[in-house]
Amino acid sequence: MFYYLVSVLKSPLTPLTYVFDEPISIGSIVEVSLSKRLVEGVVLEEVHKPFFPCETIIALKSTFYPSKTLELAHFIAEYYVCSLGEALSLFTPFKQQSSALSTVFPPLDIALSPEQQNAYDFAFSHDTSLLFGDTGSGKTEIYMKLFESMIHQGKQVIFLMPEIGLTPQMKRRLKEHFGERIAIWHSKISPKKKAEILEAIRENRVSILAGTRSTLFLPLERIGLIVVDEEHDESYKSSSRPRYNAKDLALLFGQKYNAKVLLGSATPSLSSFYKVPSFRLKGTFFDASSHVMYDEGEEGISQNMLMCIQKALDAQKQAVVFLPTRANFKYISCKSCGANIECPFCAVGMSLHMQAKVLKCHYCNYTEAIPHICPKCGHEEIIATRMGTAEVSEKLQVYFKDFVVQQFDRDEVRTEKQLESILTAFNERKIDIMVGTQMLSKGHDYHGVGLAVILGVDALLGMSDFRAREKTLSLVKQIAGRSGRKGYGEVLIQTKNAHFFKQYLDDFEAFLNDELVHRKGLYPPFKKMLRLMISHKNESKAKEALEQLYQFASGFKAVEIVGYGKSTIGKIAGKYRYELLARSDSSKALLELAHSVKPYHVEVDMDPLSFS
Repeated sequence: MFYYLVSVLKSPLTPLTYVFDEPISIGSIVEVSLSKRLVEGVVLEEVHKPFFPCETIIALKSTFYPSKTLELAHFIAEYYVCSLGEALSLFTPFKQQSSALSTVFPPLDIALSPEQQNAYDFAFSHDTSLLFGDTGSGKTEIYMKLFESMIHQGKQVIFLMPEIGLTPQMKRRLKEHFGERIAIWHSKISPKKKAEILEAIRENRVSILAGTRSTLFLPLERIGLIVVDEEHDESYKSSSRPRYNAKDLALLFGQKYNAKVLLGSATPSLSSFYKVPSFRLKGTFFDASSHVMYDEGEEGISQNMLMCIQKALDAQKQAVVFLPTRANFKYISCKSCGANIECPFCAVGMSLHMQAKVLKCHYCNYTEAIPHICPKCGHEEIIATRMGTAEVSEKLQVYFKDFVVQQFDRDEVRTEKQLESILTAFNERKIDIMVGTQMLSKGHDYHGVGLAVILGVDALLGMSDFRAREKTLSLVKQIAGRSGRKGYGEVLIQTKNAHFFKQYLDDFEAFLNDELVHRKGLYPPFKKMLRLMISHKNESKAKEALEQLYQFASGFKAVEIVGYGKSTIGKIAGKYRYELLARSDSSKALLELAHSVKPYHVEVDMDPLSFS
């Protein structure tokens, strides 16, 4: 008989010992029984016969994890403080691979400018590099020439992009150039399509895998290049266990597979700018220019904003309008007592959804009918305090009756098909004004936009987050870059902090250098950070657990407690939320603390990006 340590996939449990009557290769996926359920696990190592009886492995699967995958999973489990089973479940298992990749591929009809060629050469000469290229500078062309080079070497490419994946525009360009050698991967594609892609990978018919962060974990053996586009985007960070950052893991994967890693952005994160060798690609690929204007009046639809939109429409140009909140309003409140109408299960205001005639919580999805009286004081006059996308869309449609206004947020765009439909219509000039949230900043490249209007940025700038300046400036610059992609464009920013944007909007590099001075000795990239979170249905028990956690964490000499207390959003889905934020010069010290707090039932977030 043979005894094996098996890590149960998706389980928080430590590895368990099982017995089998034949030898099994390390990394094999097996079917085992756990609490009267049939589950899958991964064979980690052969062990001596234990002193306790063991369950028998029920069946061997045809899939497996190679040694590199096991090594990477061990790192994820250690660094992001999760079980090995949770880490391994991120990866799609391997099957026996077919023949080698074909290197025969016709040359691309893409001519690089001298500066683009210099950027290409820089990326090729470095194992890890950052392409710091202005919006419209031609980063995509450089990526594609690099893809071509990898195909000729018989290597595979991973092309990571944020959130829902590739825009229809990007998908079309890649398909045109690479045909069936490219596959698109993200959470919205059907199980049938996923199975087809995995079969194509196994048969070595695919050279380029493009998609969201999960693409990183596909069963690839010959990785030659990993490109992380829009590397500053926070959607590369998982918001649930394991709380990994795909961008950071891409750098590790590069080391393990001896592959090149290229990060790309017009507004790179401060950490990447500081740590990774960079090439500065300035200017635009097309002859383009833009003029930035500031509206320092009251927040919302102003006369100045309407005049600017009318001017763009008269010039037969399109307009995009950004604001940070979707739906109709962020909050509705009582005119008498000032109380916000909050979710009964979360400590946040509920958003008004006029189309469905409900208030909705965007954290737990609780909905209720729109109240006619204040639930706290009984006053009958309830007002909206901040406009959202639906309300702005509705009002602009009234002002511009002869034009098409389209709402563009997660309420309107729930599927890839809807995304593709709206963006195609916009590209074909069937939509004149697009009103949306941060989705507007995600790399959409359309030459018809003559005006970008940016509302509500002061609220973002004032967030209780050490990265608030960086995130806000990056977002504004990305949205501003949607205007004047080809020709002249205008940008209108509604803000009372015009001095900040005037100083840095045209010189993001100067901002990064100044921000390094501000962060030195306090925050990343100079310090490592750890966020420990406690949630409980009983608030007094949550407080008590936090106090115990604080006393325990204070005993770690190499760790500084930045602060502890109630989370910014103090309650979600009926559970009260408290947290402790720690920092240190080294990851080792923080990981020692993180792995020691398991008895306190703490959720661990290493290198946190969100603090709500």
